[in-house]
Amino acid sequence: MSGIDGLVWREFGEDDLPALTGLAQACLATDGGLPLFGRTPLARARLLQTRTHGAWSGGDLVAAVGVGTARTPATATGLVHPAWRGRGLGGALLDWAEGQAGDAGLLVTTETWNAAAEELFAARGYTRTFLEWVLRHDLDALPEVTAPDGVTVEQATLGPELFAAYRASFADRPGFVEPEAGEWLGDLRDDEDFRPELTLLARGPEGEAAGFVTVLDDWIDQVGVVPGWRGRRVGAYLVACVLRGLADTGAEAAWLCVNDDNPAAGLYRRLGFRDFGRRARYLRA
Repeated sequence: MSGIDGLVWREFGEDDLPALTGLAQACLATDGGLPLFGRTPLARARLLQTRTHGAWSGGDLVAAVGVGTARTPATATGLVHPAWRGRGLGGALLDWAEGQAGDAGLLVTTETWNAAAEELFAARGYTRTFLEWVLRHDLDALPEVTAPDGVTVEQATLGPELFAAYRASFADRPGFVEPEAGEWLGDLRDDEDFRPELTLLARGPEGEAAGFVTVLDDWIDQVGVVPGWRGRRVGAYLVACVLRGLADTGAEAAWLCVNDDNPAAGLYRRLGFRDFGRRARYLRA
């Protein structure tokens, strides 16, 4: 592999994090995707796996992959700098990752989806198991959404009622796996980016929970509407309330991710969210 355009291939580690985040930022600038990937914590989590392999041109990191082998299937995340694409580097990274995975199979994560990578995975026999849009809303223009009749919104309390609203909102979705209430609430409570003041519960005229929204930093994390309240603007109103709340704190933009086949994507775009790329998962058993 060291013969590809005279590149030097070697393992990378913690000292190379600035180069890794720079590579991720270059890919995000071209492809879009999850902006958090251009920050050190997520770059470290995705790329500094059990085994690592990077290609260097002089002092520049132009391709990198990390493979975690502690589970089955093994997991991998790789990147090729946009200026170095079309030279076989993506295939070389995949060859190396598959060799590290052995018979365990391989699940490939990409936070900066692009069509060429999709073609490579398809040609190698991978099945895409997940595709999600990353959406951004600039907060200099806010949507006007009238409160649904009889609906009020309040700051949610991290407790059984919020979990019950979450469960009721998502239980009928295919593949839903219900977590333990304490686990779900604890994950929110323990997240350093959790915004309790912007995490909201919508109530109907009898005080019943109609929907909810949770917020992490400037990300709308989850939006759910109880089945009996769907189609009545509850979700749109909750999102509009969060956008206004974020704008009041001085945030420049709000973000969310939505599955490619989720009809809620249409609602978010009507509220002013714009596409900022995609992220995906590919599996080869």
